[in-house]
Amino acid sequence: MLSTTQINAFADELYMALRNQEMIEPLSEREPNMSIKDAYAVSSLLLQKRMEVDGEKLIGKKIGVTSKAVQNMLNVHQPDFGYLTDAMVVEEGEPLSITEHMIQPRAEGEIAFVLKHDLIGPGITATDVLRATDFIVPCFEIVDSRVRDWNIKIQDTVADNASCGYFLLGQDVVSPHSVDLSTCGMVMELNGQVASTGAGAAALGSSPVTCVAWLANTLGQLGTPLKAGEIILSGSLVPLQPVKAGDFMSVSIGGIGRTAVRFV
Repeated sequence: MLSTTQINAFADELYMALRNQEMIEPLSEREPNMSIKDAYAVSSLLLQKRMEVDGEKLIGKKIGVTSKAVQNMLNVHQPDFGYLTDAMVVEEGEPLSITEHMIQPRAEGEIAFVLKHDLIGPGITATDVLRATDFIVPCFEIVDSRVRDWNIKIQDTVADNASCGYFLLGQDVVSPHSVDLSTCGMVMELNGQVASTGAGAAALGSSPVTCVAWLANTLGQLGTPLKAGEIILSGSLVPLQPVKAGDFMSVSIGGIGRTAVRFV
């Protein structure tokens, strides 16, 4: 367990790394006794700094490390969560500047859920998630890590707001009841070539709905609800794709739609 002083210091360090686009050494190597609970305390303070210092507003939450492909890539074998703020939004058609905003970005295709009712765990089921969802949309999350060379353990990515960077929602809006979220296929293209493919069942071995239920139940144990109007990123269905300035990526999801992002 870390002391309050250590938790505050790590939150300050991650905040400055975010603002200065600098990499830091892994927290887990410097404090091997750091627990996942400690890491979430750091993440919460990091969010607080972004809101108090920069005026950012909380608009949703994200689930990370849900597919085996991503878990194996990062050598992190359990899901985690982070927070979404209004400063992380990229509008469809708007280029995202890597040089101005990011350090070592990777893009992933996801399905985003927008809620019409609160979800308060524990005890939330997949049926509850579907009832509480207003609509789903294709989504890009562009993750980034303030930890050098993505040399992370679960504690590092959790503390770093689940390695969140920016996200983009497509304009294709569908009901979650209109598509089989376990079998829907995803194709992600990089500069006109297929980079990876996936399916809904890649999400925790079941469905993106399972991921949202996991998040509602995990946060419910902490006394935190998923709120009506929030955007919930349900986790990648494909491996993380490193990106650089000049790249153009698109993602298509069967039965849901397509979106794209350009990096400059």
